[in-house]
Amino acid sequence: MDLDYTEEDLAFRDQVRAFLAEHLPADLQHKVRSHLRLSRDDIVRWHKILYKQGWVAPGWPREYGGPGWTPVQRHIFEEECAAAGTPPVMPFGVNMVAPVIMAFGSQAQKDYYLPRILSCEDWWCQGYSEPGSGSDLASLKTSAVRDGDHYIVNGQKTWTTLAQHADMIFCLVRTDPNVRKQEGISFLLIDMRSPGVTVRPIIMLDEDHEVNEVFFDNVRVPVANLVGQENKGWTYAKYLLGHERTGIAAVGRSKRELAFLKRLAAREQKNGRPLIEDPLFAAKLAALEIELMALEMTVLRVLAKADRAPGPEASVLKVRGTDIQQMLTELMVEAAGPMALPFDPDYLEGEAAQSLAGDDEAAPLASYYFNYRKTSIYGGSNEIQRNIISQMILGL
Repeated sequence: MDLDYTEEDLAFRDQVRAFLAEHLPADLQHKVRSHLRLSRDDIVRWHKILYKQGWVAPGWPREYGGPGWTPVQRHIFEEECAAAGTPPVMPFGVNMVAPVIMAFGSQAQKDYYLPRILSCEDWWCQGYSEPGSGSDLASLKTSAVRDGDHYIVNGQKTWTTLAQHADMIFCLVRTDPNVRKQEGISFLLIDMRSPGVTVRPIIMLDEDHEVNEVFFDNVRVPVANLVGQENKGWTYAKYLLGHERTGIAAVGRSKRELAFLKRLAAREQKNGRPLIEDPLFAAKLAALEIELMALEMTVLRVLAKADRAPGPEASVLKVRGTDIQQMLTELMVEAAGPMALPFDPDYLEGEAAQSLAGDDEAAPLASYYFNYRKTSIYGGSNEIQRNIISQMILGL
């Protein structure tokens, strides 16, 4: 594998850098680099800037409105966006349900939903996990019973990220309770404004409203909103999770955070010298950087095979990517020490110009650390991913 960029790749990188320098709003860049919370408006604003440029869906082919970039160009774009400190493009529409609709949806679904995902006219959320069906997702109980031209949906989803903002939810539902559990699941697109849909917030340890419970009480969903075939939803769900897990690796973001960690460690003192010069801390930092470099090479190897859907290698990226993200937050808190402890929600929300404790870099780090405990659980827990790796890659 040739890891050197071509002249065309370097020219593309310069084009991306010039665009970001001109169009990335300074207030959004500040929030991202300072680990402050982003609002719905912040995320939508950046989405629409990218949409106007035609760059909001790097992985989409031109026929559906994407830029038609090569895998290397997509990698460069994601690296440069992370380095610049852009807000994320919400993955639920662009990177998760859209590939499923492209691969398995009807022409009517493609014509209607894909343009609305591109323009952010629809904000999507993911209806997978349930109170008794997390890692064992195939045991889900939310039911969809056929009634003429509609399904009647009843049940509950949980840990639904940003469902309070969502217009649409893609859901796994049980349409046949009398077969093996993986074989009785279907994939439905549900309007969140439908009668019978209730969103209840789950407020996290840091008082942030990021996740929710979603309840379905006799919700009528048109049969036209079924993706693909009835009872084939498990196949589509696995296809979607491959795309989700590949994105979770987030190498570019981790490289930006590693640079932040190094600056923080150079600023902090231990025994009258910069912490970054302490042998024990420097060893931890070096080990982390080596792991991140290895992950980046693995991502590039996966991208080199991007002519097919992500396979079990996506589980490798998910496990190592989330391990590294958690190690980064752990070392940030270790470097900041007691200054990471004060809880300052006004500063985190951007309502105060400075943190109460006076250390603006350290103020968000405890919240950041606790939030990133989730990464080894969402998208399929890392224990489940290791089972997939052992069975499908190692043949154990």
